[in-house]
Amino acid sequence: MTTPTWESYRDSIGDRSGLFSAIADSWAPRHALYPGSYLDLAPSTAIASVTYLDVDRRAARYFADDALVEADLAGRTRPGAGAEVGFVHGDYTGDLDLPEAGFDLLISLYAGLVWDHCRRYLAPGGLLLANTSHGDACVAALDPSLTLVAAISHRDGDYRLETTGLETYLVPKKPESADADLIRQRGRGIAYTKSAFAYVFALV
Repeated sequence: MTTPTWESYRDSIGDRSGLFSAIADSWAPRHALYPGSYLDLAPSTAIASVTYLDVDRRAARYFADDALVEADLAGRTRPGAGAEVGFVHGDYTGDLDLPEAGFDLLISLYAGLVWDHCRRYLAPGGLLLANTSHGDACVAALDPSLTLVAAISHRDGDYRLETTGLETYLVPKKPESADADLIRQRGRGIAYTKSAFAYVFALV
């Protein structure tokens, strides 16, 4: 059975390397956790140490092949990035053998309500990168322990961080929809008056 590669997956989802390069330029996280990563190796192009986490057996096969991972990263990393690529084959909603407060970046992209289950792994002052696909950024926006520090736009493969005018983001079109429990029940995001590809929150 042929093991899938990041290259083939990248063709279907687009290359997110620019996203993590922009984050590295602004905050320089050293240790990232990526639940629901599947084969998206993009964080390792810009971050020194990344732990990937997924239940999919194809992802487990991929990350078990060090030569394949190294080949996919060859010539694509920034200086100092990609030094440690780890993988945990498991369900992020369960108990995991990961250090509490051990990561300074938690990644939640199209993977569900990662924040609800993995917040204990994020260090104080650490960052949560989330989008609204399954409501994770929407729930995060209502969490008093988090503060919005950037909105990320994406156009024609280019990622840009907005760090000013943030009060114009995450404003619900229907104020009554901004209910964390309701968002969790529905498993999807809510509509905002101004949207972004993703958002960066800091744990305060």
